[in-house]
Amino acid sequence: MAELTFSDAYTRATTTNTLYTRNRERWQFLMDSHAGGDDFRNGAYLYRYQLETDNDYAKRTRSTPLDNQCKSLISLYISFLFREAPEREWEQFEYNPVIKDILEDADRDGRSMNAFMKDVAIWASVFGHAWICVAKPNVEAITLADELAQGVRPYFSVYTPLAVVDWTWSRQPNGGYALSMIRVLEEVNDTFTVVKEWSDTEIITTTINTRDAKAVDMIVEPNGLGYVPFVCTYAERSPVRGIGTSLINDIADQQLMIANELSEIYDSIKLDTHPSLVATAETNVTGAAAGQVITMPENMDPNLKPFVLQFQGGQISAIYDSINNRRKMIDGMGNVGSVRATETREMSGIAIETEFQLLNARLSSIADNLELAEEQIWQIVCDYMGMEWTGEIDYPSNFALHNTDNELDQLAKMKTLSTRPEVQAEIDRRLAEILDIEMLEAQLGVEVAEGEAPEDFVAHNMTAPDGTVMWVETPAEHAAAIAAGYVE
Repeated sequence: MAELTFSDAYTRATTTNTLYTRNRERWQFLMDSHAGGDDFRNGAYLYRYQLETDNDYAKRTRSTPLDNQCKSLISLYISFLFREAPEREWEQFEYNPVIKDILEDADRDGRSMNAFMKDVAIWASVFGHAWICVAKPNVEAITLADELAQGVRPYFSVYTPLAVVDWTWSRQPNGGYALSMIRVLEEVNDTFTVVKEWSDTEIITTTINTRDAKAVDMIVEPNGLGYVPFVCTYAERSPVRGIGTSLINDIADQQLMIANELSEIYDSIKLDTHPSLVATAETNVTGAAAGQVITMPENMDPNLKPFVLQFQGGQISAIYDSINNRRKMIDGMGNVGSVRATETREMSGIAIETEFQLLNARLSSIADNLELAEEQIWQIVCDYMGMEWTGEIDYPSNFALHNTDNELDQLAKMKTLSTRPEVQAEIDRRLAEILDIEMLEAQLGVEVAEGEAPEDFVAHNMTAPDGTVMWVETPAEHAAAIAAGYVE
């Protein structure tokens, strides 16, 4: 009976659904494209030449560098998303020691909540989505004090789509959908694989002997929560529930083409600097470097004398042009052309501003999805703790960028053309915003509450180098005038 049970457990633990099977190869490619290095080389993604041996292909793969555009792009997105920390407003958690512990160590691995969510955002960007499990050890504790004494509390784990092999959604009475089952690879090594399956009523942990392809242990625990405590975090949603759209889906293909073209460049340089020698089988060629000795038979036909095949490597520049064009395509697909530009490009101010707006819209959408996921996480934490979630999570929603030099130039031109006091005042206000007058006030030692002027401040006129006079009434206006070139 035990053998039959373990046999059934192995079959159940190794079952995957069609969505996982259909997308697994693509997900592996996206992960290797982001990781780069040996992960990309071991994937053998470079195109093979005709009649190329396995040994030659392996050498070419090792000698081909990867211009990792995927990691660069995602790092740029993450730097914008977490430039400002998310705000968490919750009165019921203000003095809760469990929540404080979670914020400092969210995954029982030393990562803070912000660091954990940053990791989630990275993997969601790579695959399009990532799964978060909110678990709590099942111990014999009666009160909260007992749990605190044992260090038992909810903790989080992030799973990539490659680790989530099966899942099922079910429609709820209210019309929504909820996970009714999910199966994840908890641990994988050369000998054993641990598979954990969550359902509404139980948690099944199966240990599989990978070499013998059989289950060797199975543990069944009750799921006291009553539902599957997993949250699907999207980078961008797709029409399929539980499947996201990767931010590097098309960029990874362009990166692969760049790698193939870099391989072509390397081979072209080798052929150009080391031409091929054509000789008969009877010819004795000594050495494999420049100046090698060639011994020919005395009665050899002059038409069969050895000769060199000279490679014309003029197309190398064309390959470099193709690589540069692909990089521009990647910048366009990621809306980061103006941000990642390392040289001056012929773009109008409107074109640059439009690209900034597109990037802002994409980042805002990602931030909204992270915000929703974290609120769902804390809802599960509250259910574990027997509390009602009434808090609010707020991720930054505005990532607008501005071409500061262009704006300053336009404001300077407007200031010289206009003589109306109200226009001059508005220009000064805009200058104060661009130049961060609050920072200038701190540097000048102006300490004043917002909207209030110190008693010893006296309103007075200030003069610009061109003779323009401006009346200042507050320290903020005074600092803005100094930044704009006005003097006392």
